[in-house]
Amino acid sequence: MKKYLTMAPLLAGVALLASVGVSSAAGKYTIGISNTVQGNGWREEMICAMKAQALASGEVAKLNIAHRNTDAAGQLEDIRNLISAKVDAIVVNPADPAGIKSGLEEATKAGIVVVAVDQAVTEPSAYIISNNQEQYAYLGAKWLFQQMGGKGEVLYMRGAAGASADSDRDKGFKQALAEFPDVKVAQEVFTGWQQDQAKQQILSFLATGTPINGIWTSGIDNVIVDALVEQQAPMVPVVGADNAGFVGQLNTVKDLVGAAVTNPGSIGGAGVTLALQILDGKKPAQQTVLVEPQLWENATDEGKAKVKTAADPSLSPEWPVSISIPDWTTYTKDQIVACKGPGE
Repeated sequence: MKKYLTMAPLLAGVALLASVGVSSAAGKYTIGISNTVQGNGWREEMICAMKAQALASGEVAKLNIAHRNTDAAGQLEDIRNLISAKVDAIVVNPADPAGIKSGLEEATKAGIVVVAVDQAVTEPSAYIISNNQEQYAYLGAKWLFQQMGGKGEVLYMRGAAGASADSDRDKGFKQALAEFPDVKVAQEVFTGWQQDQAKQQILSFLATGTPINGIWTSGIDNVIVDALVEQQAPMVPVVGADNAGFVGQLNTVKDLVGAAVTNPGSIGGAGVTLALQILDGKKPAQQTVLVEPQLWENATDEGKAKVKTAADPSLSPEWPVSISIPDWTTYTKDQIVACKGPGE
């Protein structure tokens, strides 16, 4: 059984195996990266955080990046290609824990350090550094149900079916739901964490005329608010993530009451830091590190002040405003926005 270390609260396709950078005197390691969702702002920030932290560390000579839209079978192929490339460590955001377990086991047997970010894996030799996904959902859902007065219908907009982060969030959502027996799910949909898909789903739902009293989203949020505004639908409470677009809407959209739950894409940079620590012989006492989320809401004066402070209109709307994680990332804002790795 894995042990867990809880971190302090957070402060505010591309060609397969694309090599980034060349060998340098400062860097001594080659880090492989495997990611299976492309074109999603959260994942793009994650990749940029990985590049920025590799650069800022001074320990990485080169990154081998497998960053494309694929499934578990495709990711397993990517991981085996990284093993063949003889990287020193692999930082992976898993499409499906069971589907890539054999590849992670092969990497460990080859002497490669394996770190999973954002989502858990089932391979016991792998290290994990992740946002606490179950708590992410519980915090937002509980706040939402309280805003609904403890009763009514909620639209439940999940992430990607089969993803461990989505499964963990479902546990947190249902934990909160059990505490509010008079709250019912009007409809449950999987957005795939895709903006266009989520926008079409909310438009289709609104067209049915089914009344709802709140909307919980798994981080695809600003397009949901856009749809409510465009359709002149009732502005029910909305829960989303700390994406720059949604945080901005919490400050500016008339009658919008909502909450952003932190879920930093910068966890990718933290994964690079953890991999480097292990390579340098500084293994953590616990196999799994969890980053605890915060909730920023605009229903109170205190909450409004936090949301206003957190807002960063200079970032892409789909990027979380939490661009760094204390004690785990050392790059600057300019470095993560530039999205350049060693040698680029």
